[in-house]
Amino acid sequence: MPIPGNLLTTAMAVMPHKDVDRALEMALSLDVPFWPQLPHVNYFEDMYVQASEHFPGILLDLEKRTLRFSMEKFVAEFEGAMAHFDEPEYFDISEQYSVVYHRFLKMDFSERPAIRGQMEGPISFGFNVVDQDDRPIIFNDTVRPFLMEFMAKRVNAQLHRLEQLNSNAFMFIDEPGLQFLFSAMAGYGDLAARGDMEDFFAMIDRPRGIHLCGNPDWDFLLGLDMDILSLDVYSNGEVFSQYATSIRKFLDRGGRLVWGIVPANTEPFEEETLDSLEKKLAEIWAALDKKGIDRDFLLSRSMLSPATCCLVNPDGEKTVEKAFEVTRNLSLQLREKLDLN
Repeated sequence: MPIPGNLLTTAMAVMPHKDVDRALEMALSLDVPFWPQLPHVNYFEDMYVQASEHFPGILLDLEKRTLRFSMEKFVAEFEGAMAHFDEPEYFDISEQYSVVYHRFLKMDFSERPAIRGQMEGPISFGFNVVDQDDRPIIFNDTVRPFLMEFMAKRVNAQLHRLEQLNSNAFMFIDEPGLQFLFSAMAGYGDLAARGDMEDFFAMIDRPRGIHLCGNPDWDFLLGLDMDILSLDVYSNGEVFSQYATSIRKFLDRGGRLVWGIVPANTEPFEEETLDSLEKKLAEIWAALDKKGIDRDFLLSRSMLSPATCCLVNPDGEKTVEKAFEVTRNLSLQLREKLDLN
């Protein structure tokens, strides 16, 4: 398994920076670097816009910063998109859609334990993008199967591009919408959602996993055939630790957990210290240990990260950068204390 553990560090990709060089510097400051997504640089660097490239039916307005869908345009463009379906480069992110990604691709990561990419997942994309009737396209039974396959090809294209830089590359599928997946929504029931997600993961090459900041159905999520799960344990740790049986099965299959513990929002960040965050983690790990998940085994399959992305702090990128620093220091403190080096 190429994904490291032992409390090495990584982070979510969406960052508030307007300076590409500085954002890359921050991403490279962690053990497992990633290419940042910087919507404040321009709208092309937004995670939903990047996922939409070449998707038939998309209406992108850069001036108004809107991303919508037209069924009529989808029908007109569908055949053209299908003509490229066997071309991996068609599904990778172009330089127009991310200058940052292509800067990242020119760097040397041969000495890193791993590197990571990311792509917006089909559930969140389908909830976020609405059609001419203001209806999310996830409810469209014609578009949804194509959306699943299209996004799987996008994930695979990026993964194989990153593997050329470091053989231990892996992918996050960013799925904030998963916390709404099993709520009562007409037109997209539980069985369809479960089947779609299972089919989607079956189309994605390994190593693959999910990042989300919300509180979904953890039994379902941990049961997916994925290799890594990144979550906001700062907010959801108490709830998450109640799912010890599913967590144990996930770890026994070789799964990794990324413990998002350092808040990136200004107010909660200022309320915490290195020791208080360590205590919070220790309490969660102790609770899981009592439920039969050996702490040393758990830590061998764990990484650390900030708890969430944050684009709205009044101090811009300052608190986010401090959160990266605390994540690094917490990792060093714990790895030394627990002899994980």
